[in-house]
Amino acid sequence: MSTDIENLFKDKVIGHPAGLFVIFFTEMWERFSFYGMRILLILFLTAPIISDNPGWEWPRQHALELIGTYGALLYLTPILGGWLADKYTGYKWAVIIGCFIMMLGHAAMVVETPWSLYLGLALLIIGTGFFKPNMTSMISEMYKGKESKKDGAYTIYYMGVNAGAFFGMMLCGYLAENIGWSYGFGLAGIFMLLGLIQFWLAKDLFGQIGERPSKVHEVELPQNINEDSPSESVDSEEKLNPFTSIDKALIVLSSLGGLLYLFNGPMSAIGNINLLDFSLGDMDGSNVTILASLAMFLYLIITRISRYTKIVRDKIIAVSVFGIFTVFFFAAFEQSLGSMTLFARDYTERALTGNSAMIFKIIDLVLTVGPLAIITWVLYLLFKKTYSKIPYSNIILALSFVFLWYIVYYKLNREFSKEATEVPASWFGILNSFFIITLAPFFSKWWESKYNPSAAMKYGIGMVLLGLGFGILVFGTMGIPQGAKTASVSMIFLILAYLFHTMGELCISPVGLSYLSKLVPGRMIGFMFGIWYLAIAIGQKAAGTMGGMIDKITEQYSLSTFFLIFTLVSVAIGFVSMVLNPTLKKLMHGVR
Repeated sequence: MSTDIENLFKDKVIGHPAGLFVIFFTEMWERFSFYGMRILLILFLTAPIISDNPGWEWPRQHALELIGTYGALLYLTPILGGWLADKYTGYKWAVIIGCFIMMLGHAAMVVETPWSLYLGLALLIIGTGFFKPNMTSMISEMYKGKESKKDGAYTIYYMGVNAGAFFGMMLCGYLAENIGWSYGFGLAGIFMLLGLIQFWLAKDLFGQIGERPSKVHEVELPQNINEDSPSESVDSEEKLNPFTSIDKALIVLSSLGGLLYLFNGPMSAIGNINLLDFSLGDMDGSNVTILASLAMFLYLIITRISRYTKIVRDKIIAVSVFGIFTVFFFAAFEQSLGSMTLFARDYTERALTGNSAMIFKIIDLVLTVGPLAIITWVLYLLFKKTYSKIPYSNIILALSFVFLWYIVYYKLNREFSKEATEVPASWFGILNSFFIITLAPFFSKWWESKYNPSAAMKYGIGMVLLGLGFGILVFGTMGIPQGAKTASVSMIFLILAYLFHTMGELCISPVGLSYLSKLVPGRMIGFMFGIWYLAIAIGQKAAGTMGGMIDKITEQYSLSTFFLIFTLVSVAIGFVSMVLNPTLKKLMHGVR
């Protein structure tokens, strides 16, 4: 293994092993396909049947109910996918399996029938479960013994994530909205296939890194200040807090209840199939089931925490509080691919003429060509270093970029040939990725300075910034009458909202997992990562459920009221986090 790591570091690109950039481009194509498809989903499902580009004209509530369940499951299957890779397949083959299954999912969605839609979403959920946790695991394995370079490696990796999301939403969205939905879904599938082939042909570059696990397990070093030695820590924790039969039963029952709730929402709304057709007092079966599941899960967490030593217990309590804040964050932040995309389509003035149209075209040109040119240069550097070792992978990657440049040329040429332009509703989705790439270096410098806030303050600042973004939309929609289905609000409000939301994300997203790894004992890392993904999944489902209330709230009150709810809740949670800062600092016992 160490020999493979040394071999990887012989061929460097921008100071990092060439293998990192194979992972970079694989992740880029996967995110291209994932986000390219996902931003189309809400637009396609709710688009009018009678139009130049007909959709299915689902009620918004039904579409967002489905998207909420889909988003939640995307964060639950990686728990199983990571376990299967650790135990059976290895990271490398898990990535290949995940890519292949996701490619089939994208292919199914091109057909545009109900059965193919559900099949496609199911395959994407399963494929993401294999793919998502194991790309980062490969990077971690590549940098064993070279931890000082790991932060830089993950920064490059997340640039690939955002580059893929950026181009996927821009180009899949453009083709889908201007030519036809199948073209957008199909483009996502093509790049997923190219990413699969590229990684398959380059897999030998990694040697034994990410291969199937052997029966001889390496002993990990202590992961944080709570652990004296691996054997002593693990033995003492296992004796102190084993999983009892009751613990296991609670895990199974709460999981089954949660899954029933996730599936019952869209099935009852869309297909009129109620899996939980009972009531208890004034509560329907769906609410009874989820409340019972949450009660069992909370009992499990509380009883397990109470059995740890005081310091460990305090730290887990701190992580759990951050987990609760994370649920609220994602419930609001994930409106970007739901209600905010609907707002872009139905309530935003997107038709531009004259100077306004030309200014937008130039901005769009710079936003598209600039990042693509930089990534193409990285491809050239990778090609120079690895052509003799993985020539066919590089050829596939080069052909991918030729195709990508052609689509960009087609898009820009088509737009510049028109006097007026209409900004695609999906275009606004790229703003999050653009602002992340632009602002991340500034936030990174802030975290490294003497003014680096504590974890609770970062959460507080992030939630307040998120709330301010919704506050801008409140201000922008104040003139829209009650119950209105369309309007022409200036796009500047949506652009500013995405700016504040991204700044909030930069305060929160990198913080949670970082503090989890610092605060939780090594033996519990897997269990707590599972709970963390569960918190995000709950937030995703809540985002779909709350976003689905847009029509009801708009009809009874106003669109401003809808966004005002997110403003007030986000800011309130932010202030709660700030108020709890001294308490959380004590619970963290000096960990920063």
